[in-house]
Amino acid sequence: MSNRADAYKAAGVNIDEANAFVDRIKALAASTHSKGVLSGIGGFGGLFKPDLTNVAAPVLVSGTDGVGTKLKLAFAFDGHDTIGIDLVGMNVNDVLVQGAKPLFFLDYFATGRLESEVAVRVLSGIVEGCNQAKCALLGGETAEMPGFYPDGEYDLSGFCVGMVDYERIVDGSQIANGDVIIGLASTGPHSNGYSLIRKILDSSGLKGTDILPGDTQTVAQALLAPTRIYVQPVLNLLRDLPIKGMAHITGGGFYDNLPRVLPMAVTAHIRFGSWPITPVFLWLKNQGQLSWPEMLQIFNTGIGFVLIAKKDVAQDVMDRLAGMEVPGYVIGEIKSRVDEQEQVQVHFPG
Repeated sequence: MSNRADAYKAAGVNIDEANAFVDRIKALAASTHSKGVLSGIGGFGGLFKPDLTNVAAPVLVSGTDGVGTKLKLAFAFDGHDTIGIDLVGMNVNDVLVQGAKPLFFLDYFATGRLESEVAVRVLSGIVEGCNQAKCALLGGETAEMPGFYPDGEYDLSGFCVGMVDYERIVDGSQIANGDVIIGLASTGPHSNGYSLIRKILDSSGLKGTDILPGDTQTVAQALLAPTRIYVQPVLNLLRDLPIKGMAHITGGGFYDNLPRVLPMAVTAHIRFGSWPITPVFLWLKNQGQLSWPEMLQIFNTGIGFVLIAKKDVAQDVMDRLAGMEVPGYVIGEIKSRVDEQEQVQVHFPG
């Protein structure tokens, strides 16, 4: 190690370790690069030249997010390999809602002491997420901050930029009475509700290696299942089919996320039971002694992304999803709003 860095290392920051880490991840990041990438990892800024072929009026769409306290389970269950997929998914799915194709992604990784092997596993997940979304990992920041984080812990955040032609922005403004609501299946809780999930897990006494009740997966596998990235199937739909509105179902479930894309004159009516509830959500409900309305307010409860289209387009959407082997369900319809009723109405059987 350079003598110039001795004092900093004594304070807890290993510059040589950080530089070696950057060298290790350059090849990983390069595997995500498209022809638009003009610079590699390690510069002061990332350069990207978008392909504007057939894009008359390009609009940039940005998003930023983290993975919340799901990180605590990644630390506890050694789930460092997939938490990066969650990070990418939370960002690119948000950008996708307005019809944008994700172009590039940047990450922020902060820790008290850099453990290169763990960090490489995390970055490998970010790379996997970027490859699923077909967006470039253009750069990022690795911050070593002694005394700020407990040993063995880190924080993650991400930033994504996408692009959509102005005339093809999906903003929900044309959603109307009679439109159909189609839900795309989630892989589990994705990256929301984990403060409650951890409390429920603690009360259960289960370990990460135990089989989740009612499931074939372990507790760790079920709770750390990476966020489904919807980018490629949804972009496939948008190329040919008129989708009026979309929503990424994150914290707050249907109740908080659907109104973000609905005109004030309409209400979304959801038919509970029109999609399968997977074992992880049944366990959370039973162990946490939660009602279904509470579940739907906190978790995605099996539906991670929603599409809204005219009734005569819905079957084409369902057929296309089936062809791509993406689980999708007709889960409700749009109706005219009555007075000041809440914009999301969930109808339970019986």
